[in-house]
Amino acid sequence: MADDLIFYTNPMSRGQIVRWMLEEVGAPYQTQILGYDDSMKGADYLAINPMGKVPAIVHRGKVVTECAAICAYLADAFPDAGLAPPLEARADYYRWLFFAAGPLETAVTNTHAGWVPSAEQQRMVGYGSFEKALDALETAVAGKAFVAEGRFSAADVYVGSQLDWGLQFGTIPTRPAFEAYVAPLRERAEYRRAKEIDNGLIAEMQAASPA
Repeated sequence: MADDLIFYTNPMSRGQIVRWMLEEVGAPYQTQILGYDDSMKGADYLAINPMGKVPAIVHRGKVVTECAAICAYLADAFPDAGLAPPLEARADYYRWLFFAAGPLETAVTNTHAGWVPSAEQQRMVGYGSFEKALDALETAVAGKAFVAEGRFSAADVYVGSQLDWGLQFGTIPTRPAFEAYVAPLRERAEYRRAKEIDNGLIAEMQAASPA
C-alpha cells in the first residue's frame, strides 16, 4: 500500500536521488511535496526531520533521512528488488556509497562554495583535497559498469546521482571514466521515469509561480 511508504521531497532538491531509488524499488509510495519557505519548516515536518530539509521517507511509521541512508534502507527493506549485494559481498557497496555521501559530497560542496583547504588543513578534512577525492572516485568507476560486485545496486543510484548532477552543473569536471560510467545509468528506465516525474512537478511549480 502507498500509505506504508511516504516520500517527502521537493523536485528541485536531492530528493531526485531518492525518487530514482524508489522507482528502482518498484513498491507503491505516496509523495508529499514540501516548499522550502513554508511546509518544509513547519511543525509537522520538523517532527519528521528536525533539520527542516528534504528528502525523508516514512516507512511503516519509521523515519529515515539522508539520501545515502534512505537508499541503503530501501535496498534492505525491499530485498526482492535486488538492489543490495549479499551481506558477504558488500565491501565495495558500503565503501563507495558512503564515500560519495561523505568525502566526495563535502569536497564538491566546499569547492563550489569557494573554500579550498590549505596544505595544513588537508590533513584535517576527511577528503584531503578536491583532486584526491576525484581521483579516488575514478578508481571506483573506471572500466566498470557498476561500483560493487559487477551488478547494479543502491550504491550506483547514489554514486551515479552525484556524478550525474556534478557533470551536468559543472561542479565535477568531466573525465572519460566518469562519462562512461554515467551514460548507461541515464538510459535506465527507472532513472528516466524518475526524471520525468520530477521534471513534470518542476514545470507545474514554475507555471503556478507568479510571473
